[in-house]
Amino acid sequence: MERLRVDAQALEEYAEYRRIVGDDDGGKLFTPEEYEEYKRKVVPARLQNRLYVSWRSPTGMDCKLVGPETLCFCTHRYKQHKTDYEVLPEERPIRVPCRVKGCPCQSYQFVPLNGTRPIRCRCKHFADQHSAAPGFPCNSCSKCSGFHSSFTCACGQPAYAHETVVETKEERLAQGKPVGQDVPYAAMGGLTGFSSLAEGYMRLDDSGIGAPSAEVLEAPITSMDHPFLKVFQGPSSSAQTMSQIAGSSSATGQVSHGKQSEADDMAYFEKRYQERLKMEKAAKRKERNPVPSKKP
Repeated sequence: MERLRVDAQALEEYAEYRRIVGDDDGGKLFTPEEYEEYKRKVVPARLQNRLYVSWRSPTGMDCKLVGPETLCFCTHRYKQHKTDYEVLPEERPIRVPCRVKGCPCQSYQFVPLNGTRPIRCRCKHFADQHSAAPGFPCNSCSKCSGFHSSFTCACGQPAYAHETVVETKEERLAQGKPVGQDVPYAAMGGLTGFSSLAEGYMRLDDSGIGAPSAEVLEAPITSMDHPFLKVFQGPSSSAQTMSQIAGSSSATGQVSHGKQSEADDMAYFEKRYQERLKMEKAAKRKERNPVPSKKP
């Protein structure tokens, strides 16, 4: 079988092309001239008028930063919505309508997942069983007045208390939230770095839970902390450290001894089990092949 050879540089160039153009080429690759014209026309406005999209908790924390592949309530991805504006609209909130033909979505709305499945409405139907039209009515029942979920976010607040926020770079800077670097890529939304992929309660920047206070960082090491911290703590509490390490060592020794004795027990029972199997096999062979009698 012939081995397929791939040009790594060509793959990288195609990936760069796809990140910049997205779906604007309609599925047909631009010619080099069209590609350069597209970048000349679109990229400057994209750098200047980038929209930052996040799913914000009532506490002000961005629990989810939306990226190109993040799904909307209408089940289409953020990159399938109108994300490029030559002139930013003055009305607030800024609308990011879906560009998929026939989709009634008037503006991007993030909806969280419960594991890998959509969350449920109070009518017991999933989010994708509701319409993306204004009000989000249910398509599976007539009692639902609109999608409303009591699903609890990791921040501790219910989903219905969150809101999808679309804001400009200046508006985000005014709140002290990170904006990252200016990039020419399409539909970057709220992504500003690798940490943006984490949920808000795990991010230590100003868009998430924030950095721990100096009081927490300078707190003394106790017996409840990880052993790694005990080993590398300062010499100021050496006596306490030695006692804690001694206690930990004795406890570790007891655990090791317990594990060793447990392993010995398992080996003993395994040995007895194998001996019993041998005896049973020998008995069966003896039954199949009885020893002939020597009497005349």
